[in-house]
Amino acid sequence: MYSHHNKLLPHSLSVFVHMPERNIFSWNIIIGEFSRSNFPEKSMELFLQMQKSSDVKPDYFTLPLVLRACAGAGTMKSGFCVHGLCVKLGMAVSLYISSALVFMYVTFGRVSAARLVFDRTPKRDAVLWTAMLAGYAQNGEPTLGFSVFREMISLGIELDGVVMVSLLLICSQLGWLKHGKSVHGWCVRRCLEIGISLGNALIDMYVKCSSSLSHAYRLFVKMPHRDVITWSSIILGYGLAGSSEIALQLFGRMLIGGEKPNNVTFLGVLSACAHAGMVKRAYSFLEKMKDYGVVAELKHYACMVDCLGKAGLLEEAELFIEEMPVKPDGAVLGALLGGCQVHGNFVVGERVAKRLIALEPEKPGYFVLLSNIYAASGRFGEAEKVRGFMQQRNLSKVPGYSLI
Repeated sequence: MYSHHNKLLPHSLSVFVHMPERNIFSWNIIIGEFSRSNFPEKSMELFLQMQKSSDVKPDYFTLPLVLRACAGAGTMKSGFCVHGLCVKLGMAVSLYISSALVFMYVTFGRVSAARLVFDRTPKRDAVLWTAMLAGYAQNGEPTLGFSVFREMISLGIELDGVVMVSLLLICSQLGWLKHGKSVHGWCVRRCLEIGISLGNALIDMYVKCSSSLSHAYRLFVKMPHRDVITWSSIILGYGLAGSSEIALQLFGRMLIGGEKPNNVTFLGVLSACAHAGMVKRAYSFLEKMKDYGVVAELKHYACMVDCLGKAGLLEEAELFIEEMPVKPDGAVLGALLGGCQVHGNFVVGERVAKRLIALEPEKPGYFVLLSNIYAASGRFGEAEKVRGFMQQRNLSKVPGYSLI
């Protein structure tokens, strides 16, 4: 009763501690409630207490709860130990435990381990198939994820909105607009409610795959409820597309509605400022991030450098990079180099290109850019030397191509 009224601490735990006798059902209830709450570490602590101070043995319902607690707490080593216990007790091939193991390994980004558990499970239900599909989709393996989906279709596994969310994520990663529209159509024909998760997945797909944001915006407007992911997706979409005013208007509406922005939201508004050359506003948004407890990452700094570079403030951008609290990566320096090329500043461009080559010497594109800088400034001998150096190291730039 107390656990259902959000009184796990201290009421539920107090009742549990003062019970004269505890069986597996009482242990499972208290472990499960803490596992599903924001206290997964407490769930693991109770499980260890059960193991050490009682004669009660874990069953097929206890272990999935503990595995999910390990995933929630981010303790991979503890997860491995519980998996070992499952094997020792002969429970590792249980459907419930296999689903929890797949969920745990997917959470840790260990998709190959999740697939191993999946393949060793003799009987699989829709939950296990969906967990494996989501694992591939969430960890950047869209081709393998689509292969799992095709197996689900061939075996007649029931599809639902959760499957569609993963499938839309796969379409987003592969740039499959046509397939994404088919998934949207399937949801409409099945009269699936476009809740927050499914709505966010659809918006993300249209933002990443379509040349027009009209579909994404129509979905955004029709959604009865929106969260920070909804707002961030549409703001980032307009920001990257160069529709700066719309992106910033949406950001204003988001704040008025009381939604707290996250790092993706600020990436969207900084991208909007970069496209429009709004240097002062970009600085103000970078400062505003602190007000919301958002720590600036390299991608935010790259947007700021891109904004300064497009505005022609190349020396200021170079100074900004030097004063960054983190070491710049290829994206940050590449943003400055792009600005140097646009404005023909070959002095700064040469310095940045040399830093990029020192940072990532295996990438031939930076050598090509340095050679082009030399050629554009009339230093053809040095451009030829760079080309000759590339030939010596057998470096060649791969031609670009589009997935769309």
